[in-house]
Amino acid sequence: MEIWIGRDGERHGPYKEDDVRQWLRSGQVSPADLAWYEGLADWQPLSVLFPDEATVATPPADPGHPHVPPSAPLLPQITTAALEDHAGFWKRVAAYILDAIILYIPQMLIEKMFGVDAAKDALQQAATNAAGDTHVIMAAQAQFYSTMWPALLLTFVIGWLYFALCESSAWQATPGKLALGIRVTDMQGRRISLPRALGRYLAKLLSALILFIGFLMVAWTRRKQGLHDLIADTLVLNGRASEFKPNQASTDKRNSFSA
Repeated sequence: MEIWIGRDGERHGPYKEDDVRQWLRSGQVSPADLAWYEGLADWQPLSVLFPDEATVATPPADPGHPHVPPSAPLLPQITTAALEDHAGFWKRVAAYILDAIILYIPQMLIEKMFGVDAAKDALQQAATNAAGDTHVIMAAQAQFYSTMWPALLLTFVIGWLYFALCESSAWQATPGKLALGIRVTDMQGRRISLPRALGRYLAKLLSALILFIGFLMVAWTRRKQGLHDLIADTLVLNGRASEFKPNQASTDKRNSFSA
């Protein structure tokens, strides 16, 4: 059952019943907070809905806000429901396509700087003159990569830093993921560190090397994790990180929260 909690005329949630019960036991929500779930005729205090959990005496209520004690604590933002809201395979693919479009611009400029057009022309000319000679073609390809390896390395590093810095930032997402409303977290739904984000990107190389099966695993694993997610202990969840940030105390000396 999913529970909505109301404070200051706003509705927050929904939250799992088990989470709400735990918050009542720990004092993270007040028994006087109003709550509602589907099928209930009207909003009721949590003490009425869960009398077995509301065993701790409630502090005196603020006369101006009888349903919200002055010391009502913040409601936790990362819930069981949020951790189970995994981003699907196609949404992640769409986010990656957007990121690839963004990265294509610096990649193209870098390749131009290192003379990719001339290198491609030389490769094409060698392939034409080789008349099927594989040794000549392989030598031409080796020449191409020996010329372009600095550009390839630089574009790899840019992509590596792009994903790692964005996913370990306060956004917890690249611009592509942000546009699709998804984020990267650890197994508890928290922001990941930069070292973990760097390692997660390197693990994508393994996901790609095994015929991209590591990426396809997102479609059938229970938590929609790719091989790189399993290696880095990360999740990709629906919802932007800004929706789950801790709240600040309001100016009227009472704490508030937002879903």
